[in-house]
Amino acid sequence: MTEDELRDYVEMLRFYGTDVFEVEAKAAKGGLPKSVRETLSAFSNTRGGTLILGLSEDDGFATVALSDPAKLAADLASMCATELDPPVRPLIQTHSFDGHAVVTAEIPELARSDKPCYYKGAGMVKGSYLRVHDGDHLMTSYEVQVMLSSRGQPRDDEEVVPGSSLADLDPELVRGFVERLQASRPRVFGGLNDSETLAMTNLAKKEDSGDYQLTVAGLLSLGSYPQKFFPQLMVTFAHYQSDDGDDGDDGRRFVENVAIEGALPVMVHESLSTIKRNMSSRSIPTNYGAAQIWEYPETALREAIVNALVHRDLSSAARGAQVQVEMFPSRLSIRNPGGLFGPVSEDLLGEAGVSSSRNATLLKALEDVRLPGDERTVCENRGSGIRAMLAALRRADMSLPEFKDRLSSFTVTFPNHSLMSDRVVEWLTGLGEEGLSDSQCTALALMREGQELDNQKYREATRIDSRLATSELQDLVSRRLAVQEGARRWATYSLHPRCIGDDPNSSGADSQPSLDFET
Repeated sequence: MTEDELRDYVEMLRFYGTDVFEVEAKAAKGGLPKSVRETLSAFSNTRGGTLILGLSEDDGFATVALSDPAKLAADLASMCATELDPPVRPLIQTHSFDGHAVVTAEIPELARSDKPCYYKGAGMVKGSYLRVHDGDHLMTSYEVQVMLSSRGQPRDDEEVVPGSSLADLDPELVRGFVERLQASRPRVFGGLNDSETLAMTNLAKKEDSGDYQLTVAGLLSLGSYPQKFFPQLMVTFAHYQSDDGDDGDDGRRFVENVAIEGALPVMVHESLSTIKRNMSSRSIPTNYGAAQIWEYPETALREAIVNALVHRDLSSAARGAQVQVEMFPSRLSIRNPGGLFGPVSEDLLGEAGVSSSRNATLLKALEDVRLPGDERTVCENRGSGIRAMLAALRRADMSLPEFKDRLSSFTVTFPNHSLMSDRVVEWLTGLGEEGLSDSQCTALALMREGQELDNQKYREATRIDSRLATSELQDLVSRRLAVQEGARRWATYSLHPRCIGDDPNSSGADSQPSLDFET
C-alpha cells in the first residue's frame, strides 16, 4: 500500500465517520486486539479488505501512539499464521502517518475451495465470520455448510429419493425428454429404453432389486408431483398492494398470494403465467396493428425464474425453503435459497464465458426437457441467461436489475419503471446540455431515480469500458450534472442538487463541498 492510498483510506473513514465494507480500523494502543481474529476471518471469507491498526474510531479516526509498532506487526503476522485455518497471508506494512506509526494489513479473499477461514480456538461453526456493511458477523451453521459445499461440485441433485419410483414421473415429460435425446444423440441413447435413459442421465438409479428410484434431479425435472417428497421445493408468489407490504386501504395485504407446484418446467410455466396475470400492460401502435407492452419483459422474467429454480441450493438444509416471487407496485423480486456458486460473482454476472452450476445434473437434464405447450426447453445451459435478461431490459429502455448475492440466498430485483419514459426524455432535454452521450443520458436517468453510481455500476448499465466510464462520469461532474463523493475505487456519483426535480434550471441546493481527494 502506498502512502497516498493509505491517506485516501483514512480520509474516507473520517468522511463517513465509521468503518466501511473493505476497511476496518482499530486503535490497538495496548497491543493487538483479539477482535482482529474476527476481521481476518471476515475479510478472507468475503471480498478481502484492509486492516489499519493505530486509528481510533472514537476520536474521529485520529492516529494514536502505538507502544511498539514492530511488535504489533509481528503479533499480527503470528495470529494470521497460527490462529486461523486456513492461515491468512496478508501484506503487512508499517507507515508513518500524521506523526505516528500505523500498521496496515491487506488481506486477500480466499479461494472458494479454501473457505471458510475460521479462528481455530472457537472451531469452524463458532469461529467463521463474514463482512457485512462495516462489521464482522458470525456465520450461521447453514452459511458454513454452503461454503463447504462450494469446495467441490455438489451432488445433492444426484441424491436418491427414498420411496420414489418410475411411477412418480410425468409420462408426457418423460416421453418428450427421451425422444429428444434419441433424436439428438442417437449413438448414445438410440438403443436405450426409458428407464435405461433415465439411469444414463442420473435421473434414476437402479437398485440391487432391479427396481429404479428417482434422484432429486429426476423428480424435479420430470416428476408428476415432486412436492409429495419435498413439500417446500416450490415457488411462492405474493403480490402486495403497497411497497412496504402493509395492508391496503381495503384491509387486504395481497392482490394475489399463491403456491406454485409441480415439476420444474411446470413451475416455470405457471410462475410466468401468474406474474403476467398480475402485470399491467399497455397497447402501442405498430405498422402491423398494435403490440402489448408489459411492465416487465417476458424474456427477463423467464430467465430470472429459471435461474432461481435450477441454481437454488438443493442440500438437505435448504429443502425447507421455497423460491419466492414478490411483486410490489415499484418492483419485482425473485429470491432463491443459496448464493452464487463457483467462480461466478455479482461483478461477473452477464459476462461472456462466465458460468457455473451448483446442480450440474439437473441443469444438464433441463437442456432436453420442454416447457409445457412449448417447443423450447427449460434452459440452454450455456451461461447466457443473465445476458439475455439484461439485453431484454435494455431493449425495453428499463433500468437493469439489482443483484444481491448472499451465502444463504440470491435475489434479483427489477425496478418497475421505464428508464427513458417521455417524462425523463423531457427532463433530459430541459437540462440544456449539448453533446451528452447515450450512456451519460442513461446515467442521469438512473441518478434521477435515486440511484448512486460508481464506475462498475455505470459500466453494467451502459456496457462501456472502465476508462471511458471514468471519463464520462468526470464530464458529468464538470458540467455540474453530478456530484462526486470519494476518490479512486471509492468514488460514487449522484445527481447534482440543481438537477433535482422537474425544473433543471432551478437554482436548487448548492453543490456539496468536494473532498480534497486525489481523483
